[in-house]
Amino acid sequence: MKHPGEKSVGWVLMRAARLHRARMGEKLVALGLYPGQEQVLQALAGRGAGKDTAKNIVKDETGTDGVNTPAGMSMGELAAILQVRPPTASKTVSRLSAMGLVARQDRDRDGRVVRVALTEAGQDRAEAITGLWDEVEDELLAGLDGKDRKRLRKLLRKVGRNLARLAAADDSALADGDDDEDGDDAVDADSPEAIALASGAPDRDPISA
Repeated sequence: MKHPGEKSVGWVLMRAARLHRARMGEKLVALGLYPGQEQVLQALAGRGAGKDTAKNIVKDETGTDGVNTPAGMSMGELAAILQVRPPTASKTVSRLSAMGLVARQDRDRDGRVVRVALTEAGQDRAEAITGLWDEVEDELLAGLDGKDRKRLRKLLRKVGRNLARLAAADDSALADGDDDEDGDDAVDADSPEAIALASGAPDRDPISA
């Protein structure tokens, strides 16, 4: 029996997003992560933290891994990228810190401004996540040629911008990149739109859309 909403574009998008997150959840198990945690690691990876920029190294909370002092971002910046409240982002960061994947560093004397960056272990995990995204991307777009993929990406970005305007949200993540750039068929891994409810995935981290 068909669902009455199957002819709705929104319903199809929602179902595809849930299936995608469920698939990613299955893949993330191998890395010891839950859906949502990978978004934090990839967002921080975009700031160049980790072994590839190992300058001005300080010790993390466990004193075992290095974190690049100028790298990383504030909790507010991270929350804005993920489009969640800072306390929500902080909970996930705390879990990742306990796993030795991220490190916090106070940037002023009273500790009010906290910056978060990847440890070397976190950088390695972020690179592994990119590989998983590529695998799921190939599964997701099987049967679509390059032209179809490019058009689909452009249409979905337009849909996202429409919704972002209605929600008075920051749609800068959707506007990033050149829609006409040849060969750029991958979905932005750190896009907030990728954070969706997982159907059948492991228990989620607090990050939610």
